[in-house]
Parts: sequence; C-alpha cells; structure tokens
Amino acid sequence: MACALIHSHLAAKPPSHEIMNTLPLPLTRDLVLIGGGHAHALVLRRWGMRPVPGARLTLINPGPTAPYTGMLPGFVAGHYGRDELEIDLVRLARFAGARLVLGEAEGIDRENRRIHVSGRPDIAFDIASIDIGITSDMPDMPGFLDHGVPAKPLGTFATKWAAYRDGSGDAAIAVIGGGVAGAELAMAMHHHLTSHGRKAQITVIDAGQALPGLGPAARIALIERLRAMGIRLIEGAEVTRVDAHEIILRDGRRFAATFTVGAAGARPYRWLATTGLDLTDGYLDVDDQLRTSDPAIYAAGDCVNLVHAPRPKAGVFAVRAAPVLTHNLRADLVGTARKRFQPQTDYLKLISLGDRDALGEKWGQVARGGWVWRLKNRIDRRFMDGLANLPAMPAPRLPRDMAGGAHAFSDSSQSLCGGCGAKVGAPVLSSMLADLPPSKRKDVLSAPGDDAAVLAMGKTRQVLTTDHLRAFTGDPYLFARIATVHALGDIWAMGAAPQAALVNVILPRMTPAMQKSTLAEIMAGAAKACAEAGAEIVGGHTSIGAELGIGLTLTGLLAGDAITLAGAKPGDSLLLTRPLGSGTLMAADMALRANGADVAAALATMAQGQADAARALARAHAMTDVTGFGLAGHLMAICDASGVGATVSLSSIPTYAGAEALAAGGIRSTLYPENRKTADRMTFSDPGTARTALLFDPQTSGGLMAALPADAAKRALTAIRKAGHQAAIIGSITDTPPQITVT
Repeated sequence: MACALIHSHLAAKPPSHEIMNTLPLPLTRDLVLIGGGHAHALVLRRWGMRPVPGARLTLINPGPTAPYTGMLPGFVAGHYGRDELEIDLVRLARFAGARLVLGEAEGIDRENRRIHVSGRPDIAFDIASIDIGITSDMPDMPGFLDHGVPAKPLGTFATKWAAYRDGSGDAAIAVIGGGVAGAELAMAMHHHLTSHGRKAQITVIDAGQALPGLGPAARIALIERLRAMGIRLIEGAEVTRVDAHEIILRDGRRFAATFTVGAAGARPYRWLATTGLDLTDGYLDVDDQLRTSDPAIYAAGDCVNLVHAPRPKAGVFAVRAAPVLTHNLRADLVGTARKRFQPQTDYLKLISLGDRDALGEKWGQVARGGWVWRLKNRIDRRFMDGLANLPAMPAPRLPRDMAGGAHAFSDSSQSLCGGCGAKVGAPVLSSMLADLPPSKRKDVLSAPGDDAAVLAMGKTRQVLTTDHLRAFTGDPYLFARIATVHALGDIWAMGAAPQAALVNVILPRMTPAMQKSTLAEIMAGAAKACAEAGAEIVGGHTSIGAELGIGLTLTGLLAGDAITLAGAKPGDSLLLTRPLGSGTLMAADMALRANGADVAAALATMAQGQADAARALARAHAMTDVTGFGLAGHLMAICDASGVGATVSLSSIPTYAGAEALAAGGIRSTLYPENRKTADRMTFSDPGTARTALLFDPQTSGGLMAALPADAAKRALTAIRKAGHQAAIIGSITDTPPQITVT
C-alpha cells in the first residue's frame, strides 16, 4: 500500500523542469492504411503531428511514391518534372512514425483480420482504411495489354510516355476515352510534341458523348480548343482492337496509333470484389462516416461510392474527406465519437489546356486564360508543398541536472542511427579484443578479429559468426531479410557455405496478438533469406525491450581453407560487389532529408542475397564484407592482416542513388566520426569530397570486398554483374606498408 501511495504521489507531481523517465506505452492496436492516395497522405501528415499512443500505424503501397494526379497533364506537357508530382510516402511514413510496407494489396481476410500482400506474409489489422484509387487498364480489350498504356496508375504511363516523347519522327497517338482526363492528356501531349518540333496527329475516341459531367459552356469551349489544336474527336465509336501501329473501331475504321493511351472506363481494382464488402459497380460503398459495410474498414478517394451523397470521381473529395477520416480512425482507436462527412455539392473544376492556359468551371460559369492556369498551379503546388515541407517536431527537453560529460553526448539533434550505424567504434573494439586471453583450444583455428571464427571438428571445418542490428525500417519482414543477408555476409566472406541460423529477436512491448503477427513477419523474412542462401533456421530466442532488434548466429561449412583478411598480394585487384552510402541514406531518412525512392531502392539492394557473388569470389586471396567500419576501415583491416598497402580510385566506387548528394550536404551517420579516424593512415588526392566521406560511411548489408589476381577479378566482375549486382573493381593491392592511397 505504501509503495502504491508513493508512486501515486510522484506521478501526480512531476518536476516541471525535466522529463520523467517513463516507458513508452505498449502497442495494443493495429491501424493499417491500404494505398497511398491523397486522403491517406493527408492522414499520415496529421498523424505525425498528433499520433495515438499505443497504436501501430502501417501503410501498404506498391511503391515508395504516389502520384498527385492534378499535376499529371502539366507533367505530360513538360511544365513539371516527374519528381514534382510524386508524393514521397517514405518521408511521410517516417514523419508519422508509421511502418511502410512496399507491396501490392490483393485481398482482405475479414474474419481473421488479415490483409493479403503479394509476395510476403499477411498484415494484421484491427482497423483498416482503403484509398487505392482506380485503374484505367483495359484487360478485356484485344491488344491493349500488349500495345496500350493505361493512364492510371501513373508509374508505367510516365515511363512509357517519357520514352515516346523523346523519340523522333511524326507522332500518331490515340486516346481511348473522351472525358476530361482524356482531353487534358491529348492537349498536353500535343503541346509537348509540337513545341519540340514534332508533328503530332492525335485522335480522341469515346464510345458515347465526349466530356460528360461538364456544363454546356465548358464542354463547347473544350471541344473548340481540341479542334483548334488539330486534335480529332470521335464520339459514339467503340474501339475493338489495339495493334502496334493502329487502332480499329467496330465500324471498321482504322486510325494510325503508335502510342495508345487508355483513359476510358476507369474502374476499381478487381480484388475489391473478393472482400465481401458492399459494392456499387465495383466501388466500395461507404456511409456518411466513411465506413464500409464492415465497421472496422474505412475507405476514401476514387475507389468509393458515397452512398449518402454520390459524387463524381475527383481528387477534391478525397482531400476534403481526409480530416474526417483521420478523426474517425482516431475515434475508433480511443473510443470517442465519430464525425460525419458531407461533401460539397459542386467544386471548382480546373482543366489544363496544354500550354500554360486553363479553363475553370463552377456553378455553370466558365473562365479561361493564363491566370486560371496560374491559379491551378498555385493550388497544386500548395497541396504538394504541404506534403513535402513537413513541420519540424520539437526535440525533447533535457533534464536540468545531468552527470558530468552527459551533455556532450546528449546535446545533438541527430538520433542514434539504426543498422550498422549503431555499432561501437573500431578503436573501442580493437582495444577490447587486444585484452582477450589467447585461445588454448586446438580446435579453435582463428583469433578474434576476422569476419567469423573457424572451428575444427575432426576433418570438418566450420565457421561461426553473430550479428545484431537495431531497426532502421518499420517493416519487420524487410528488416529481417536485410538483417539475415547482413549476417550471412560474414559466412560468405570466409568462403564458407551457410549452414544453420539462430534468430534472436527483441520486440517492443505489444499485445500477444501483435507479438504473434510481428514474429510471423520476421521469421518469414529471415527464413526466406536463409533458404535462398542454403541455410536453415534451427532455433533462436525472443525478448521484450525498448525497440525492435534482430540478430542472428550463423554457422557455415568450409570445403577448403577459409578466406581470411590475410593473404592479399601486391598486384591483386580489389573488387566490391555492392554500392556505398547506406549509412548516409538511413541517417538522412531519419532526419526526413532523403528521397524516398532512393531509400526504397537501397533497401531493396540490401535485401538481395550475395551467395552468387560469393561463389564467383571463391578463389580470392583475401575477403571481407564492408559493414560498420566503412570501406576504409575494412580495407585497412585487410592491409594490416596481409602486411600490404592499397590504392583506391574514388571514381570507380559505386554509390547508392542520392548518397553522394546527401554526403555533400553534410549528412553523416552517428558512427562516422569514429570511422573517420582511419583517415590518419590514408593519403588523399582530394580529402574534402563527398565521395571521400562515403569511404567512412558504415554499411548495413554491405558488399563483399575481395583481393584477387587481376585476370580473375575481371572474370568474377563479369559473373557478378550478370547476376544483377552493381559491382566494380575499385583499386589494387600495393607492395607498401599498410596504408591506403585514395586517388
């Protein structure tokens, strides 16, 4: 009783000058957003400014970005770059504290509360929301899958349009669908091609009346604009086939078309029909609180049918729905009252006319001119700026009284990096290893310091290693894959074949149901990576801690002698199998300064196994994997063990997209200062470049670095690149004392 009273008294009167030491609330509820549409992007922004403690937020989306369709015609016309109309979901998810799962949802098991995602384990949910937009694909039209390009989703269209517009010769384009979207695309394509000196014949075809949903004045103005540009408009005609060079109508007419765009029949994704939710024409029925027929599943955007207030498909309704959707999701999580969504009866339609001209319509009134385009541009950019320029969140206040020296470690705005960026520095480890007593066992064939221990068991030689990482991505499946590939690097670097794995997992506090689903994702990722490497998981250990962490203890079998750090010979080439810069990218990601697509691309590479690369390097004289101590630190370890020097060519080193620019902007991993101490034993032609800084960047799941004869290195490089790795020969071993020369 006394303890309870004391605890109550302290909790009631916390000191005003410092933050109390409190455990984070355990995770108790899973909220999952399916799709990165406009409404969900705004939910993420609002969530980041006011999260719900105890709720785990997850976003599932096929890619790291989502297009803002309002700027698509401007992109096609050449007014905007591709990056200007992409919503960076990686940054938004990081800002919101959400885990981002890059995958395509393909179904919902409502009974067991699971979301099926292609190529990976199911995602559990307590509450879900769907905002996946619509597609203009035409799978039932003969020839369209082979020769047509749907206008939605944006990714494929943007890539194919960029290739076509940059071609040469006369252009012949068909747009199937005479709605506003089809007309805007036709005018945008015409403007870009003709302004770049290409002749363009564009045909817009609609099975019914073109430009439905517009008032008479706006419709007449758009038709006149199409005619003035020389764009042919055909109404009441059905396309029956798309070929490589023409389209064929049901009445037998044929029109030249070397680029056919599908902008008609925008439809919901077919997997929605498998959910058992109430639908209208394939669209999810939602009530005035944006709930589907399953009260635990919400929906917004173009994929929904507002039962209480039917509206046309327009992004403005998704944007207006976002505050209500955010409120209602929070209300269900915490048990408060929901709000009602009532969309406006009319909205301002702003239609691009190709050049920097636009038409506006509302309440039957029409306006046109450059000022209308500037208004549209200002509205579009304001929306995108709101999702790109995220507010800075205040750092926690430090206590007034701290032990001596604590302020030097705490007075920093940079959070501790994840992955290998969280390792202890090389000088500390070297000092610790030097104090270990020498081994007295004859079956221990190696000393501490190499990538893995070598053990003798009769005639069998086995290698043994362990590694552990703190989380740097919120996706447990992806994190487990990367952590496993990272740990396997030590086995591959020794020239061994992976054999068995023990997986050690630290979970943050969460309910038993969430523990089960999270562990299922982790073990699936680890098991897949192990299976690809030829190893098997044989056990492990779990515990509860402050944050997610995954470690593995691995064994491997040697067919011959181990490849160690020693053995590099003067004249050997240095081959690296993977780019540098993962530590810089992860540090920038945590600071919301990285490009999401660059982060996603790096994570995908880090999750790629290197068994094929290791086989190509089986006859290396010396080898290591480039991880926490950076390329410079690991290369210096080879030099010290082999009694040689090395020369490295900066221009030959592959780097992850975006890493060099971030390094130039001063982004550094928290382990960088310790790694930089290796520079005392290096000479540089230019020590101040961003690429030089990446030599000290701690890598997670980094490349294998091998020293091998020049001819063998060239053969290995060819094989490794053919296997899909961004490998390169980056330098050579020299007949000098241990030092590194950087040119």
